[in-house]
Amino acid sequence: MRLLKVLFIVALVALQYRLWFGKNSLPDYWALQSDVQRQAETNQRLEQRNQVLKADITDLRDGQVALEERARNELGLIKEHETFFRLVPIKQSTNE
Repeated sequence: MRLLKVLFIVALVALQYRLWFGKNSLPDYWALQSDVQRQAETNQRLEQRNQVLKADITDLRDGQVALEERARNELGLIKEHETFFRLVPIKQSTNE
């Protein structure tokens, strides 16, 4: 009977050791849970960015206004019979 109790205690300690310190232990599980949560947040941010890019692509494919706006802002293009004015700020000297 005494030997049986000792065997049960040894088995319990061995199982507890694996639970807390072994491979796939609870700390490993908790670390993986936090990794999964971080990855889900990253995926959500990337999904939002993808939605913005998809909307931008749709605007450029379908709408002339978005295409014209991008050509004006990024490439500096102007329409026929338009005059382009460039306003350059005056640098103020610090010697005054």
